[in-house]
Amino acid sequence: MRFRNLISVLVFLFILVFAVKAQDDGVTITIVAHDSFNVSEETLNIFQEESGITIEILRAGDAGQVVNQSVLSAGNPLGDVLFGVDNTFLSRALNAEIFIPYESPLLENVDEQFILDEDYNVTPIDYGDVCINYDIPYFEENELAVPESLAELTAPEYAGLLVVENPATSSPGLAFLMATVAEFGEPSDDNDYSYLDFWSDLVANDVLIAEDWSTAYFGNFTQGSEDGTYPLVVSYASSPPFTYNEELDSATTASIVADGTCFRQIEFAGILDGTEHEAEAQQVIDWMLSVEFQQEVPDQMYVFPVNNEAELPELFAEYAQIPDVPADLAYEAIEENRDTWIQSWLETVVD
Repeated sequence: MRFRNLISVLVFLFILVFAVKAQDDGVTITIVAHDSFNVSEETLNIFQEESGITIEILRAGDAGQVVNQSVLSAGNPLGDVLFGVDNTFLSRALNAEIFIPYESPLLENVDEQFILDEDYNVTPIDYGDVCINYDIPYFEENELAVPESLAELTAPEYAGLLVVENPATSSPGLAFLMATVAEFGEPSDDNDYSYLDFWSDLVANDVLIAEDWSTAYFGNFTQGSEDGTYPLVVSYASSPPFTYNEELDSATTASIVADGTCFRQIEFAGILDGTEHEAEAQQVIDWMLSVEFQQEVPDQMYVFPVNNEAELPELFAEYAQIPDVPADLAYEAIEENRDTWIQSWLETVVD
């Protein structure tokens, strides 16, 4: 009897030790991301079950805040993978050396235009173009031509029609500011009409400055709110699919995508230096580039996937627009001049 009891105890201890070991073998990867990061529970659960990796998502504000916090915690990171650094903040992250390089084999399905870091410290995941969106019925009912360039926005017929976001507080606002810098250039003896001249003319034409995209789109834009009075808004070229009206069988908005009117934001993910689970973090990067994850990007985060094998949702494919020639600014130039451009904008527009 005592022998049997001893055997039972030993079996129990073996099972307990095995269970504890199995639990210890499990790895949790924390993704530090901006507030707009999203993935469906179904896709997340499938990856967790197949990989044995548990995913935790730490949302830490907008893209700028995520990068700043990651730079401040360099070497002792808040998580294992950072998602959401874009080309307006990329140099800051790379200069701080917060990433471990990793070249995913799935990059073979990604166009080279999205690979801005040849050392693969970061991996492109998605992209979106910040453009002027317009209310189609408003322009039709008022027999008003849609502006075809940034310069046309200063014309008298568009007075009081445009709402933009503050570039000091809004990511799309900053992207639109970059588009104006690329289009009109900086003040100099050789430039008689700079981006600051353009903004002065917009102010004279009664442009409305909102603090963030939500306020501009869902508060001031005529197609975003019943109380909206502005039929032009700085948003994304991927916004129109979400204004699809079943009764009209059409989207009620569209984007102005003429050459130089839009700024392309590319979002990246990278493995944070200091992670204790580099191999598993690499699996997470691969997962973000997988067709399964990439095909969810449009509906979950309202932007385009970079994997050219990912299929777009039907409405997205029909109504989202891709500019042929977005504004061209090197990310190194953005890093060097971003704060100066914003401060000059504040002095011109707000002060």
